[in-house]
Amino acid sequence: MSLPKACIFDLDGVIVDTVPAHYTAWKAMAEEVGVDFDEKENENLKGVSRFESMKHILSLGNIEKTDDEVNAYTERKNAIYVDIISSMTPADILPGVVEFIDKLKANNIAIAIGSASKNTPVILKCVGLDKVFKVIVDGNQITKSKPNPEVFLKGAEQLGFAPDECVVLEDAISGVKAAKAGGMKCIGVGHPEVLSEADIVVDDLTSVDIDFLKALYSNEELHQA
Repeated sequence: MSLPKACIFDLDGVIVDTVPAHYTAWKAMAEEVGVDFDEKENENLKGVSRFESMKHILSLGNIEKTDDEVNAYTERKNAIYVDIISSMTPADILPGVVEFIDKLKANNIAIAIGSASKNTPVILKCVGLDKVFKVIVDGNQITKSKPNPEVFLKGAEQLGFAPDECVVLEDAISGVKAAKAGGMKCIGVGHPEVLSEADIVVDDLTSVDIDFLKALYSNEELHQA
């Protein structure tokens, strides 16, 4: 196989940068419970469900809350987050994304979203990509968070391809682990020292093209971009 049959994109951090919005909202919740929370800790929540993210914040302060209380915090967090992301526009799409999607379509490579975010439909509509992807699997359709591969396996299944025919594009450690656990090639978007389990890591999608995918599937030497 010289090319994948499909590319499955994570949303946050790959297509748009929602990290600042998440950080603002989670920091507000951390302050409510009296927990110190910084940008480094926010990185640990990438690709993790809201419920598990709030549990993690509480664990930083050795705080116990009931599931109902945790859910109440996540609802308040989400309200803050949605208020921020609702002002997103196509200008917020990260570099190289639109061009790479166009190249994939020109080569009949299917595209899908595989995101833990329940706000995926809102974000895609705000940035004008809601009609672009053949399949969208998000946090509303899964029961297991990354690093469980459920979101990517569902994406592959709905596309009609085997896992090894799909490439995942991910910016989070948990997402890379999920892709590899699902038997898929993975392009990490971010820092090589962080996403070391990915097959290759790039700064952004401006350096990823069809020849890049061919090399990935031909096991040719790929250079960090």
